[in-house]
Amino acid sequence: MSIRTRMLSIRTRIHVSQRTQVGVVRVLQVLLVAILGFGLYSGNVVIAFDAAIGLFVTQLPALLERRYRIVMDVWLVIWITMAVFLHALGTVPLPGLDFESLYGATWWWDHLTHALSSSIVVASGYAVTRAVQEHTDHIHLGPKFMFAYLLIFVLAFGVIWELIEFYIAVGADLFGIPKVLTQYGLDDTVLDLMYNSIGGILVAVFGTTYLTGISDQLGDRLRSRSADR
Repeated sequence: MSIRTRMLSIRTRIHVSQRTQVGVVRVLQVLLVAILGFGLYSGNVVIAFDAAIGLFVTQLPALLERRYRIVMDVWLVIWITMAVFLHALGTVPLPGLDFESLYGATWWWDHLTHALSSSIVVASGYAVTRAVQEHTDHIHLGPKFMFAYLLIFVLAFGVIWELIEFYIAVGADLFGIPKVLTQYGLDDTVLDLMYNSIGGILVAVFGTTYLTGISDQLGDRLRSRSADR
């Protein structure tokens, strides 16, 4: 039995109603609103910024459905929402941690959120690449090449992200404004890239089964646009 078949079998056995899945997304969105409110009330720009960006990202699936008629599986929406929620939660000072944030008090929190975030990046890259591949006869990526492509894709994106973090930190120091993103040095960068790779590998091995639906919808969208020209 292939890995994809096993994943589909597990998904069939673990049945969660769509109402429950949507409820999970709504709860996480409400918590993001609460984190945003706390950030604004306390005057913490970093908390407010991260929560606001997270809320914006959680609206993208609905925007894709309204504007482009691309419907995402609710599990994918939960996946995206959970990733941005955990990142926003990690910036909040918590009483149980002597009012330190999870990023500051828990060594593995940054690695967890990097792996989750990178998995979303790889999932997006896979969905778009597969849609383009189905749309044209000039591109064909075999399973092994696709795996290597996704790994290189997430590594390249990770390097770009680390550069963005670095220059935002430099700009914040230069202009005396709060750092919405922080770069902790070379060791942290190497660890971030390593966990980015882990997230990418997990998606490449296990997650592509769940991305077939959105890839097919993107492919249909490309074909309809080509037909209209």
